[in-house]
Amino acid sequence: MTETDRSKIELIMQLRQLGVHSAKVLSVLERVPREVFLSANFRDRAYDNTALPIECGQTISQPFVVAYMTEQLDLNERLKVLEVGTGSGYQAAVLSRLCRRVYTIERYRTLLKEAESRFEALGYHNITTKLGDGHQGWPEQAPFDRIIVTAAAEGVPETLVQQLKPGGVMIVPVEKAGGRGEQVLIRVERSEDGIREKELLPVRFVPLLAGLAPRNG
Repeated sequence: MTETDRSKIELIMQLRQLGVHSAKVLSVLERVPREVFLSANFRDRAYDNTALPIECGQTISQPFVVAYMTEQLDLNERLKVLEVGTGSGYQAAVLSRLCRRVYTIERYRTLLKEAESRFEALGYHNITTKLGDGHQGWPEQAPFDRIIVTAAAEGVPETLVQQLKPGGVMIVPVEKAGGRGEQVLIRVERSEDGIREKELLPVRFVPLLAGLAPRNG
C-alpha cells in the first residue's frame, strides 16, 4: 500500500467520524485524486483534512466541507447541477461522479483554464464550464435540480433560487448578520409552496464577488 493510499483511508475514516455517512460520497472522495487539483508545493498534503491555497488568492475547500455539502445535495445520476465557483475544479469533479451533468461558473480566467485542463486529463466529460459572474447563475441552462455555491454570499441569492426547479435544493454559505465575519451553511429547498431554509453548520469561505476578475486573473 502506498503512502497516498494510507492517507486516503485515514481521511475517509476521519470524514465518517465527523458525520459524513453517504457511502457514495465517501467512495467518490476516495477515487477523485485531490492531488491533481493542487500545485506541486501542496500535493503531499492532498489528503489532510484542511483547506489549502490555490491560484488567484483562492482556496480548495477542506475535504470534510466538500463531502458534507455534497451529501446535503442528495445527488443521483439523473440530476443537473449548477456550481458557482469552480476554483481548482475539485468540487465539480466530485459532483460529476454523482450526477448527470455539472455546469460550473468561475470569475477567474486562470482558474477556469486550469480546471478545464484537469477535467480533460481525468476524462470527466460531463462538466460544462463558463467564465462568468456567479451572482447571475446560468439562466440559459436553468432550471437546475441542485445548486451549490462555494463562496460566501451576503444573503441567499434570489437570482439563484429562481433558477432552482420545484423540488430543487441549493447549498450556500452565507454571511451572518452583525458584520463579525461569521458564516453559516444554509440548505435551501424550493417547493411549489415556497422556499424553506435550514441552517447547517458554521463555515469559512472566500466571499462571493460580483463581476469578472481582472483580465489577468
